[in-house]
Amino acid sequence: MTATPDSRPEPLLVATALRKAYGPTPALDGADFTIRSGEVVAVMGPSGSGKSTLLHCLAGIVRADSGEVRYRGHELSRMSDAERSALRRTDFGFVFQFGQLVPELTCLENVAMPMRLAGARRRAAEAQAAEWLERLEVGDSAGKRPGEVSGGQGQRVAVARALVGGPRVIFADEPTGALDSLNGERVMRLLTDAARDTGAAVVLVTHEPRVAAYSDREVVVRDGKSRDMERVA
Repeated sequence: MTATPDSRPEPLLVATALRKAYGPTPALDGADFTIRSGEVVAVMGPSGSGKSTLLHCLAGIVRADSGEVRYRGHELSRMSDAERSALRRTDFGFVFQFGQLVPELTCLENVAMPMRLAGARRRAAEAQAAEWLERLEVGDSAGKRPGEVSGGQGQRVAVARALVGGPRVIFADEPTGALDSLNGERVMRLLTDAARDTGAAVVLVTHEPRVAAYSDREVVVRDGKSRDMERVA
């Protein structure tokens, strides 16, 4: 049988030989990473291995000391702070362990916020936010503030906020770390289903195998180095 070319899409986000140290302590020591559109990649490793630093470098939050991160062919280190901030508003979405919702805003306003910051009108942004709240099964929380919903509901609101602007890449840093197993499974199912439906890539930092099971493949980070673990079907 004749070999066929790789039919997968071109890499969306690529990191090569990343090194980052905090004082004398190396957090990354030559880490590599690649992700394509529509792919869910779990970044795993023990506490202190460098996996969160890798995520922050990939998202342009932290500059690596050496190596490069290229997003759609453009090197992040050559962008200005303003350009990287704009990228995080338009092309990147974020889900953190504790949601980090604004307590003074309603859940609807929290979800609409990325679109508002990107210049969308309030009515259009809130209409889109309401659709995502319904899709993430928390439509009845729209008028409530974060302190008035459960942890699982709040995290689904945070996922809706990450997805509302149609990002190309979602960075999820221990998104189920503060949830019980049932709510964690629900959040992961909704997050990965929605991302795959929209074609977004997901960089998923976790130390839990049950969470990593939702990914297409795993990248293990240990002592600042990365190893790509291709999953066998």
